[in-house]
Amino acid sequence: MPARKDPDASASVPCFYGAELRYQREQAGLTLQTTVEGSYYAVSYLSEIERGQRRMPRDLAVHCDKVLKTDGFFERHCAAVHKARRAGHAEYFADALEMEQRAESIEEWAPTLIPGLLQTADYARAIVRAAMPRASDDEVENKVAARMSRTAVFEGANPPKFWAILDESLIRRQVLPDEQMAELLEHIAEVVRTTHSILQILPESAGIHAFMMGELRVMTFADEPPVAYAESLHSGQLIDFPALVKQYRESYDLLRAAALSPAASLALIEAAAEDYRNGKHRARLE
Repeated sequence: MPARKDPDASASVPCFYGAELRYQREQAGLTLQTTVEGSYYAVSYLSEIERGQRRMPRDLAVHCDKVLKTDGFFERHCAAVHKARRAGHAEYFADALEMEQRAESIEEWAPTLIPGLLQTADYARAIVRAAMPRASDDEVENKVAARMSRTAVFEGANPPKFWAILDESLIRRQVLPDEQMAELLEHIAEVVRTTHSILQILPESAGIHAFMMGELRVMTFADEPPVAYAESLHSGQLIDFPALVKQYRESYDLLRAAALSPAASLALIEAAAEDYRNGKHRARLE
């Protein structure tokens, strides 16, 4: 039997909160099962909270305080922990961010921006600054750091299977100096290879297709129904209605069929990176 892995309470506010929950539960002599009895939540849900991987809902916090006799500690602090968890991210992205960290698979369609899990710090900084021109440097760097921290999902014991489809315009539109554009494209290729992910490019020649409007990600889980997350400027929507999620997944499959093969897509990205490095990109545009 593998040794128990205790959460690192110093890693983050959610990890500290989860470690305290486990400590209080074990001090009370209770198992995960006996602690959740009488609530609407599963043992696995409470276990993920203890590991700092999931948000504590207020009603469960109230239940835990009652069962563990902790005088309202978990209820008082659950909102602060939730805020700390999404630090640097938009409020509307909070639920999708949490789900990303426990997803079995993530499938993204990116027509206008490189997906966050594939971005470099330079690219993230450029798009954050473009969206928030009046933000302070500290605000921008906070968001960049939060964006970069998301790649930790690939470092866990069971990383999600990642599949991204990018519109070809994303590798042609120059949002950074030549050298940084080359680094961005090389970084994308490296992430795809090292994480055994799949990336496809939807070519400019594809014409009209199923996802002409908006970004999308579909996430599946081991013990929950799949969800879709659609995002636009300053807003995002988490979609869990089964029939609608099914429609999104079917549209994504149609998009997948219209895109270049993974091998051809990586070759296109690497060729574009080389063009940026040797100045051919500008010559091609001219």
